[in-house]
Amino acid sequence: MDIEGAKSLFKENFIGEAELQPFFKAMGFERISVEYMPIQFNDAVLQEAANNDYILIYGVGSINDQNITLRYLRNIFGVNPDVSEPCLYNQDWYLKEGFMDLPLEAKWYLIKKEVYEDSRAVMPCDLTQRGLNFPPAILCGYTFFAYYFARNEYLWWHDFVWCCDTDHNGDRIYVGKYHDIDGVNKNGFSIHRHLALRPCYGSVNYL
Repeated sequence: MDIEGAKSLFKENFIGEAELQPFFKAMGFERISVEYMPIQFNDAVLQEAANNDYILIYGVGSINDQNITLRYLRNIFGVNPDVSEPCLYNQDWYLKEGFMDLPLEAKWYLIKKEVYEDSRAVMPCDLTQRGLNFPPAILCGYTFFAYYFARNEYLWWHDFVWCCDTDHNGDRIYVGKYHDIDGVNKNGFSIHRHLALRPCYGSVNYL
């Protein structure tokens, strides 16, 4: 399928060169010409994805030799919603983690717009056994900001999304949940890690 066909098929869930320009502008770049790789998905996959509310987005890994990473997005959009939104949630545990500096491979991606209802409160190991492929954290962050600037819509407003990345301890990364439904935490695209049980976790008694 060519670009125009894919754009017609996915409608508002298509994010290509034109739709990426507001995102690039928000990062401080002038109009960027995107050299597309061919859409690597066949027509049947694209049709099924479009019918199941996937976003088709072109991943741009770098612009003018600047890698687009989670660290870069944090530096650009900040962590204070009182200054500007969208932004990242204010925390810093991940600043020494390698996944923060991973750029996207330049290609097309299909990513589900909403979480599967039957995946809620299910352990990630059980979800992978179902055949779900967790996206890279940078793809989620890139899509979150690109989609917002293209469509003025927040993805994963109240939901976290499991990612394929892990921290240096092997704990799985999950991201999203821009808004705290209880209103306790400030707005921000969150990056967290799911702590696995290890021998260093134990209990003491209390009387």
